[in-house]
Amino acid sequence: MRIGELAALAGVSTRTVRHYHHLGLLPEPGRRANGYRVYELRDAVRLARIRRLTELGLGLDEVRDVLADDAGRELREVLEELDADLARQEAAIRARRERLGVLLRQAREGGGLPPEGPVSPELGALFEEMARVSAALPGPEPSTAAMDREVLALLETTGSGPEERRRLSQFVREMAAAPQAAERAYEMYALLDELADADPADPRVELAAQALAGCLPREAISELTAAGGPLGEGAGAAAGGPSEGFLDAIFESLGPARAAALRRAMTLLTERKERT
Repeated sequence: MRIGELAALAGVSTRTVRHYHHLGLLPEPGRRANGYRVYELRDAVRLARIRRLTELGLGLDEVRDVLADDAGRELREVLEELDADLARQEAAIRARRERLGVLLRQAREGGGLPPEGPVSPELGALFEEMARVSAALPGPEPSTAAMDREVLALLETTGSGPEERRRLSQFVREMAAAPQAAERAYEMYALLDELADADPADPRVELAAQALAGCLPREAISELTAAGGPLGEGAGAAAGGPSEGFLDAIFESLGPARAAALRRAMTLLTERKERT
C-alpha cells in the first residue's frame, strides 16, 4: 500500500501518518526504487490502533507507552487512569452546570444577577439581601459594602479547594441567617466609611470595631480566627487561611483608620472565642 491508501484505510490524513512517523509512533516502511513508501498490513493494524487510543483521549506520549508494552498491562493502567480523569471532569462539569442553572433561573425569574457575579447561590442570596437594605437607605451605599462583596466574590473564585469553598458557603449562610444581619452590617459600613480619611487614633475606630465584631455570629468565630483571621469586614468576612500578602492588601485598601478598626475587631473576636 502507498501512504494515501494506508491513510484512507485507517481513516486519517496522510499528514497524520507522516506526523506519526516523525514521532516514532509508526515505523518507517520500506521504499521502492522510486522512493515511494510501501506499507504492509501490520502498518495498517498499528495505525488503526493508534487512532483508537487517541480517540479514547490518550495523549501521544501515552500511546507510545501503550504500544511499547506488548503484554497490554500498560494499556490497562493508562485506561484506568484515563477513566478516573474523565470521571473527575464529568463531576466538575456537572457542578458547573448546576451552578449555571441556578444563575439562569435567577435571570429568568427577574431577580437579576449581582454585578460581582456570577457567584454561588449562597452569595447571591446574601447580595440580594444587601441590595434590599441598600435600596432603603436615604443616601448612596457605603463604599465598604461594595468592597466587602468584591472580596467575597474573589474568595469564592480563588478558593484553594472544595473544603475552603464549603467553609465559605457555610459562613455566608450563618451570616444571612442572623436576625437583622444586613441592617446591622450597613450601620457598621456607615461607621467604616466615616473613617476613610480619619486618624487611626480616632475614637470612632473603637466604635466601628465593636460594630464589626457584633455583626459576626457566635458560630463563625472559630472560622474567622483560624488560619489567619478574618479576610474582610462586615456581613461577608470569611476564613480559609489567607496569605499574609492578601491580608496586607486588604488592610492597605481600607486605609489606616479602617484597617485599625479591622485589626481591633479581630482582637475582639479572638477574646470572645477564648471566653466561650
